Amino acid sequence: MDAVRMHAASPESRAIVDSVLDYSRRRMLSDDVPLDKPQSPAELRRLAGRTITDDGLGAQRALSVFEHILAPACLTTSHPLYLSFIPTAPTIAAMAFDLVVSASGLYGGSWLEGAGAVHAENEVLSFLAGEFGLPDTAGGVFVQGGTIGNLSALVAARETAREKLVAAGRPAPARWKIVCSIEAHSSNKSAAKVMDAEVVAVPAGADGVLRADAVRAALEEHGDAVCAVVATAGSTNFGIVDDIAGIAALKDEFDFWLHIDGAYGLTAALAPEAKPIFAGVERADSLIVDPHKWLFAPFDCCALIYRDPDGGRRAHTQHAEYLDTLTDTEDFSPSDYSIQLTRRPRGLPLWFSLATYGVEAYRQAVSATIALTHRIAEEIDRRDGFTLVRDPQLSVVVFERDGWSRADYDRWSADLLDAQHAFVVPSSHAGRPNTRFAILNPLTTFDELVAILDTMG
Repeated sequence: MDAVRMHAASPESRAIVDSVLDYSRRRMLSDDVPLDKPQSPAELRRLAGRTITDDGLGAQRALSVFEHILAPACLTTSHPLYLSFIPTAPTIAAMAFDLVVSASGLYGGSWLEGAGAVHAENEVLSFLAGEFGLPDTAGGVFVQGGTIGNLSALVAARETAREKLVAAGRPAPARWKIVCSIEAHSSNKSAAKVMDAEVVAVPAGADGVLRADAVRAALEEHGDAVCAVVATAGSTNFGIVDDIAGIAALKDEFDFWLHIDGAYGLTAALAPEAKPIFAGVERADSLIVDPHKWLFAPFDCCALIYRDPDGGRRAHTQHAEYLDTLTDTEDFSPSDYSIQLTRRPRGLPLWFSLATYGVEAYRQAVSATIALTHRIAEEIDRRDGFTLVRDPQLSVVVFERDGWSRADYDRWSADLLDAQHAFVVPSSHAGRPNTRFAILNPLTTFDELVAILDTMG
């Protein structure tokens, strides 16, 4: 039977596994993985043809289509010269263990089904919580990405605020409000939309930093309707960290849930020289950080951590008769702490990598990328015809080529990618076009960055 053929061990199955592992081995260990670039839908249809058929292509042909047609039409986000958006740079150990996670048939939603995996993930979450100054009782879950992490945390914040009002005999507001910077990541606005909550967008300073006085005014104006304040620990566009310490100090006067959106930047707290930037994060009620960004894990992996995990559990535990065997116990089941039920143990590749290389290797890698960012910023600042938009704080440097229009940046960016030199896309700030280097990969070098600058004339 074909159904058995697809799952049972057989000579055909062994050949499939060997082929896939051989390709994975070559890809992971290659020193010259290409940057690659997208193709049009018409071109991909022409090259790949029809791949889903009644009889199947066979493993060798399907793998060949992927290796020679589909994969080259996908940008390699872990390439040292992928410098746009926020890159990824998973370690060899993390990539290799990602295969183990899939091969082992692991489910990471409950303690009953995945106790060993959950234990390892929780060790990583405890390590991160300790790095950020949260108490030993802090905990949470690895979710798909920052958008899911922010949404889950803000839902927990809303439910906690509702519980407090009910306990005090006060009515819930007609619509909950979330206070954040006008420069906060779009995922926070998306979360508010899903929650039917209102975003109170507070102006940041000219340097992009959200400060306590602006947050205070919003808290005074909106009162009990505020279910959460979001502070950003490393904005995506500039890598700017809000005044977390000042905002956290407001908790002495106001009762609010403080959520730290550290998806990109909070990893920098592992570097001793950057840790003071994040003062105040230890007072957070929840936070997120994405290991698939700067903690060298594969996609898709976001650590969501609660100061008091019970708040997350009360907000997210799903109840159904078939789940009674899980919800009637006190076991730590990760699915109780976010909006998802089914989940793979996506924190395991990070666990294996940390266990393999040790924390100090991570600290050094993060420090190296911060140092490289500041070094290339100095190079940009000293060059005639170049202007730094802001001095970098973490590992993003934004700059302008004087006199260039958006069309100039577009042509330059397209030429870089066509030549397989680098992936650097245009950006903008305050209506002015610019570009940026997002430097997270320890394999990126100063000379490579200088060579990119040289292409700008």
